[in-house]
Order: sequence, then structure tokens, then C-alpha cells
Amino acid sequence: MEITERIESRVRSYCHSFPAVFDKAEGCFMYDTQGREYVDFFSGAGALNYGHNPPHMKEKLLEYIERNGLTHSLDMVSTAKERLLGQFSSTILEPRGLEYKIQFPGPTGTNAVEAALKLARKITGRKKIISFTNAFHGMSLGSLSVTGNAFKRNGAGIPLMLSDTMPFCGYFGEELDTIDYMERFLSDTGSGVDLAAAVIVESVQAEGGINVAAFDWLQRLAELCRRHGMLLIFDEIQVGCGRTGPFFSFEPAGLEPDIVCLSKSISGYGLPMALTLIKPAWDQWEPGEHNGTFRGHNLAFITAAEALTYWKSDRFTEEIQKKGKAVHRRLQEIADQYSRVFQPPRGRGMIQGLPCSQAGLAKKITRTAFDRGLIMETAGPEDNVLKFMPPLIIDEETLTRGLEIAVESIEEVVGRAAPSSNTVALGSAAERRETI
Repeated sequence: MEITERIESRVRSYCHSFPAVFDKAEGCFMYDTQGREYVDFFSGAGALNYGHNPPHMKEKLLEYIERNGLTHSLDMVSTAKERLLGQFSSTILEPRGLEYKIQFPGPTGTNAVEAALKLARKITGRKKIISFTNAFHGMSLGSLSVTGNAFKRNGAGIPLMLSDTMPFCGYFGEELDTIDYMERFLSDTGSGVDLAAAVIVESVQAEGGINVAAFDWLQRLAELCRRHGMLLIFDEIQVGCGRTGPFFSFEPAGLEPDIVCLSKSISGYGLPMALTLIKPAWDQWEPGEHNGTFRGHNLAFITAAEALTYWKSDRFTEEIQKKGKAVHRRLQEIADQYSRVFQPPRGRGMIQGLPCSQAGLAKKITRTAFDRGLIMETAGPEDNVLKFMPPLIIDEETLTRGLEIAVESIEEVVGRAAPSSNTVALGSAAERRETI
């Protein structure tokens, strides 16, 4: 790591959490240069839902490269793009009764968000965007303006304007309905809150602390947008592509957002790629009005089309939900045993969080877990939530192994003498394996 320490910018962050030099990865495992194996509960911050180097995607990618398939094409038509568009339409959109135009805005999630914000303003003629407390939408200026985290916002170096922040679902607890709160601001011409071009929302705030929006809250938000002529933008960058179970996290709420932002696992292989899905009536761009040099990344198109084979039936969704319930049960047991230390777990599908009541505790646990061979990160504005995000394809044995490492790390950091008096011990590793 000497060369990294000497010449790479100090802006790097994950290398401090996971201090190793990684060399190889396969499935649910990463390997450092010493040959040590790590269970991956991080999934490339959501970019590796299908694990590392999925064999069938790698095979298609190598075949394409070997025959000198087009790598870079801007927005020219390529066979790789045509295949992806056809597969996405027939596998994802048509079975769900969804109709969207597909924009390739550039290779990262923040590109998808920036395109969505620009288009909403163009369509409506309004300037403001409404976002939510603890939201995260990216690190470029437009995306930062609708992000809640103060540390990330301060990095902009200039005032972030043309956005209004509203309380997310449950932000004030059960006492105050935040949709009613928003309605009051928007319907009162004296509130000082302008009608916005759009509302941008995550159904599960991943970076914000695994905060989950209730389906009825999302439905009422959609209705509020319709009443006030605001577009509804769903940021599916981290919680889409099956992370919560269905391909889109908004599916169980029965919604059809005006604009949808996808990235991270949309390529299936960890290759840079992003999509902005636009209802046909709102596809009002002029040619070239929003572009990007690497929006035609054909290698990502190849693996993205192959990744869609997971979604030919409902079986994959059912497997994700089953494993997600197993993770949630284990986290609930931990929260029950250490109720003075942890709050109840929260999440959907294979993104689950365990909030810590003590400052700095989550960081200590994830570092201990790393030393024991488990890669996982924290979430929330104070890094106070343990974030469990294994690859969706993880097998039960590896899932159990990773959870056991997490439990052992918690026991080491918190201490076996700290459990609540009215709870039952977690039991042996063998007993824990039997419950998954």
C-alpha cells in the first residue's frame, strides 16, 4: 500500500475501512494479496448485486471482446445497445405494464439524477426540486442540492440552491404525518415554499440510514405530486435492480413514477452504466441537450443484457425476499439481546440496517468484522447504522457464515456481559446456522 499512501489523494475513504490490497474476487468473496478470503456484505456499495465476476456475464463479455465488439460508441446505434434495449423492454418493462423511454445519461448514478432534474425543470418551467431529510442522490452539484448529508453538501464549496427539504416518512415518529406536513406547505401561498418541478425520493434511504418509506406514504406522495403538477422522480440507484426483492423497489406500491434513475447494478458486472427512464410524454429533450462521452459503454451493455436473465420469472424475487427475512430475523435477535445498544432493525429485502444507540459503535463493529473476514459498511449521517447488503445471489451457507462473523464481532465489541435481562442468548454457531 506504500504507493497508494504516497501518491493517491487523501479523498479516498473505503480503503481506510478495509485496509488490505485486494487482488481477486469471485461470487460472494474477495481475496487480498496475502490470499485471505473475505465474505462480502458490501456488494460494491450496491454495484455488485449479482456478486463478483458472474460466470455467465463474464463469458458473454469475453466473447464480445474477443470478436472486437464495439467498446465506445457515444449514442450511436450498436448491436450491444439494441440487444439491451430489447431485453429491458421485454423482460422488465412489458411484464410490469410500464412504458418508458430510456436515456443513457453517462456512466454513474449522479449522471442519471442530473438528467432527471434538468428534464423536470425543462418540462414544467419551474426551478425548485423537493427532496427529503437524509436523502442521498450523488456528489455533483445538482445531486448534492437534493442530498441531506451536511458533510457531503459542504464539499460543494458553494451554496446549494433551488431545492427544498421535506421530512421523510417517519422523520418525526408516528406523531406527525409528513405528507400532511408537505401538503400544508404547498397549498399555502404564504409558506415560502414554491411549487416544485419535481419531487425526488428513495423508497429506502440506503446511505441515509436504511430508512424505509411505507407503501401508503409513497402512494400519497404520488397523489400529492399529481395534485400540484410536480413530476415524481424515483432514485433506484442503490435499491433498484432487485435489492429490495422486486426489480424496482416501488413495484409493491403500485406506482409508475414519471422518471426513474438507475445505475450501480444495472450493468450486472460492476461496469459503469446508468439509465434515466422517462415517461414518453416527458421525453422532451432536443438532440444533444444532455449528453456524456461515456454514455455508450458497450461492455456494460453486454453484461447488463445478460443480467436480465435473472428476471425472466418471479423466482429470483422470491429468493431475495426469503433471504432478506432471514437476515432481518437474525438482526432482530441481536437487537433483542442488546436492547440497550441497538434499536430494532429496518430494511426491505437484502438491504437491512441495525441502528446503534452509542456513537462510534458501528464503526468499531465493522472494523472488528473486517479483521474477522467480513466486509460490511455503516450508513446514516453519523455512521451509526450497521448496513447488511450481501450479493443477492448469496447461498445460505455463506449468508450464515457472514452473519455469524457479524454476531461474533458484536459480542467482542459490545461484550457478552451487556445483554438485556429479559432476552435469550443468541446460542451457538450451530444453532444459529439452523435458523437460516
